[in-house]
Amino acid sequence: MLSEFELIQRYFARHSVADEWLALGVGDDCALLQPTPGMQLAVSSDMLVSGRHFFPDADPFWLGHKCLAVNLSDLAAMGAQPLGFTLAFSLPEANPDWLEQFAAGLLQLADQHHCRLIGGDTTKGPLNICITILGEQPPGSALRRDAAQAGDDIWISGTLGDARLALGAYWKEVPLNSADHLQAALRMHRPTPRVALGMALRGIAHAALDISDGLAGDLGHILKRSSVGAILELDRLPAGPVLQQQTLSLRRQFTLNGGDDYELCFTAPPHRRDEVLAAARQSGTPVTRVGSIDAAPGLRLVDAAGDPVTLAFQSFDHFTTS
Repeated sequence: MLSEFELIQRYFARHSVADEWLALGVGDDCALLQPTPGMQLAVSSDMLVSGRHFFPDADPFWLGHKCLAVNLSDLAAMGAQPLGFTLAFSLPEANPDWLEQFAAGLLQLADQHHCRLIGGDTTKGPLNICITILGEQPPGSALRRDAAQAGDDIWISGTLGDARLALGAYWKEVPLNSADHLQAALRMHRPTPRVALGMALRGIAHAALDISDGLAGDLGHILKRSSVGAILELDRLPAGPVLQQQTLSLRRQFTLNGGDDYELCFTAPPHRRDEVLAAARQSGTPVTRVGSIDAAPGLRLVDAAGDPVTLAFQSFDHFTTS
């Protein structure tokens, strides 16, 4: 049976040459960091709980990917460059096959973003995973939630709703054939953190966040923090390829209120539209303009003709959602 230290050494210790910002990584009581002079550190933590954020029988490779992806998405929303992360998790047992696949998914994505695992902790218990991620960016460049301005365009990266559609199929709310269900489920199991887009938007966008609990609720955080309101063109919201095949009612509901998309929602002034599109091309990320910020409080929905639409706003909350 693997001990705690054998587990770390076998699956998570990396023995490459240290980065300039990392004086000491995995293997001691603390990691030792040397932040780049003149840069600010961006720090975020996310906890994923079995049965709450992922199915207990989730594929360990894609679980490893998702655990880091949701943290990278937070850095993307601030426009930060990833540096490194810590991993703390409890496991019911030290299963070598599970650990090998989990570590492979986690570290493959880490390598793609040059983001080093620098420490953490393990213990025995129910499956819970917590990652704290570190990034850096020039002072004053962060895409903050409190920076939206009246007159800004509202943009969305990628597509929305397929992850929620996959959950709907799991829960027998929506009938999907196996191929469509698999395609939609991939969006839920392996989200794409928009790190390159976030960095490319520095100095162009005003405010941003990543969409984890549903667009309506998450955009509401920007509106509240910035003391502004918004008009959303509901039928411009970019539905995922599987959701596009569903009814208009379902498309509207899941693009507006679906969670687990991990796309960016950001605002930028209209005179910078060409720069937004150039940032999208530079980062290889599609973007869609879906509305505008205004001074009147609240979020208002309109259809393609500009007529008001009434649709309930929902957002996932860990302490109010059963």
